[in-house]
Amino acid sequence: MNISRQSAVRAAAHGTERSSARRAELIAIGRRLFADTSYDALSMDDIARQAQVAKGLIYYYFHSKRGYYLAIIEDSVAGLVSFAASGAGLPPAERVHRTIDSYLRYAEHNQAAYRAIVSGGVGFDTEVHAIRDGVREAIVATIAEGAYGRTDIAPVARMGLLAWVCSVEGAALAWIDRGELSRETMGELLVKTLGGALRAIEELDPAYLAPAPARRDG
Repeated sequence: MNISRQSAVRAAAHGTERSSARRAELIAIGRRLFADTSYDALSMDDIARQAQVAKGLIYYYFHSKRGYYLAIIEDSVAGLVSFAASGAGLPPAERVHRTIDSYLRYAEHNQAAYRAIVSGGVGFDTEVHAIRDGVREAIVATIAEGAYGRTDIAPVARMGLLAWVCSVEGAALAWIDRGELSRETMGELLVKTLGGALRAIEELDPAYLAPAPARRDG
């Protein structure tokens, strides 16, 4: 590769990195803005002014206010899933505890983003609902891997874990709103309710034995 070609490749790579960094910066700004103000109350002019950028720059990266909002939600989802799926190398029981604690940590420290994910966005937003459903499936897969050692589980097991995840969403929303319990106590409560779900799954489908820590005689 000649020198001019190498220079062009380096310039393109630098431009891509700079563009990615700029996009990430705008998403971070948007998360702060939407944390304090509702979606409908913020116009693109408001966003551009508070972000101290040209409105055209937001259109360049995200095409519209909705595109910008969806990008913020998707970024929040990536953070939530990453938090909850951490600790893959731990023993199964420890991994489940780590998953629940990480989930609560995310909800506690990213309250606006968490509320947006769980509530499904603005009104009945099918795209945000699809993103939220993807989060649920990712958490179900993480718990299934910890409880059963695999993610390809039968319908009863999957629905039982999904029902538990949906109950966790509502409980976590109430927890961050009320602040009555410590994260440790809330985590233990969710672990125990998961144990109940795992025992119910075993009762309905004996092929899915509840792990020893979830058994009443364990």
